Amino acid sequence: MADRLADVPGIRAVLLGGSRARGAHRPDSDWDLGLYYRGAPDLAALAALASDFQGSPVGVAGPGGWGPWVNGGAWLRVDGVPVDWILRDLDRVEAVWSASREGRFEVGTQPGHPLGFWSPAYPGEVALGHVLTDPHGELTALQRETADYPEPLRAALAEAAWEAEFSVGAARKSAPAGDRLHVSLCLSRAFGILAQSLHAHHRTWCLNEKGALAAAAALPDTPADFAERVDEALRGLDPAAVETAAALVRDVREVLRTA
Repeated sequence: MADRLADVPGIRAVLLGGSRARGAHRPDSDWDLGLYYRGAPDLAALAALASDFQGSPVGVAGPGGWGPWVNGGAWLRVDGVPVDWILRDLDRVEAVWSASREGRFEVGTQPGHPLGFWSPAYPGEVALGHVLTDPHGELTALQRETADYPEPLRAALAEAAWEAEFSVGAARKSAPAGDRLHVSLCLSRAFGILAQSLHAHHRTWCLNEKGALAAAAALPDTPADFAERVDEALRGLDPAAVETAAALVRDVREVLRTA
């Protein structure tokens, strides 16, 4: 499949990502293929190829069709197995990587990412993925670069934990009134930021919210009972839960102060 995708005009390389690339998959896990393109990929050719693999018509979302960050792609079932094609603009990935090396990042609104899409996920996907085909060697070269986590990005994402404290402060104002929606959003945001900051502190790529809590809890020096304290706060969503969250934020920020 990757070899045939590389023949589509505009497609420069194909990367296996997700749990299968990391060796953390289950038997029923999807196959996630990143389709790295430059310019405008030939959507008609992609749709024809997807339909050929699936044996029935498949719609392909072009750039921007799935939102500003995940971009576009297609969902296939090949011999009963789910296969996701995910478009990635290689020029944009390289630009994000350049910004990351300077300690700059964005958090954008993106369907499917309730805590936002953190731009360092782009180079992180390359770093953690498995290059399947790369005729021009571009993605392979980028993967070699992303093997070294940039120190400016580590410092910037660790410093971003200030917002976790701010979010907990906002929840503290809403909890006495029983505004559980606002409290849950504030605390979830805070814990998502802590997960990103802890990963960066250990120079480990964090790609999205899925599995981030357990992964952060398993990192060295993460405060004891990190995941359990998060669970307690999100179950309560009352003033006591907010104070549990506040104490956890303080503990994590203390860890982050040690380089």
